[in-house]
Amino acid sequence: MTRAHGSCDDAVMDVTRVDRWLWAVRVYPTRTAATEACRAGHVRLNRKPAKASSTVVVGDRVAVRVGGRDRDLEVVKVVDKRLGAPLAAVCLVDHSPPPPPPELAQPVFARDPASGRPTKRDRRDLDRLRGRGSSRSGAE
Repeated sequence: MTRAHGSCDDAVMDVTRVDRWLWAVRVYPTRTAATEACRAGHVRLNRKPAKASSTVVVGDRVAVRVGGRDRDLEVVKVVDKRLGAPLAAVCLVDHSPPPPPPELAQPVFARDPASGRPTKRDRRDLDRLRGRGSSRSGAE
């Protein structure tokens, strides 16, 4: 009896590192990116900040900030080898809310790159748009 090559059961284990699991289920494209996200505080394991070496087991909740979006993942299978997308989807349950539609997302101010350096007036308008505008005090 032969096993199918690359089945999810080949890589299933009891515990593994959180950075390795995030890479294996394709949340981050590289293991280095997953490790750096842990160092930067973008990964939480069961509501506590996670180091890259923290271990995950079945049933753990992993909160991740990736691509400007918060994701809430539940570990269904613990794997430490990178899987194909269909197999990786079986190893987690995504409890995060759906992303907002593009028309409801915060507007992005884009300037024409060929327009040159922004003037002081343009910069002030940009700051006001981004919510960083300061009220001018007459202390001259």
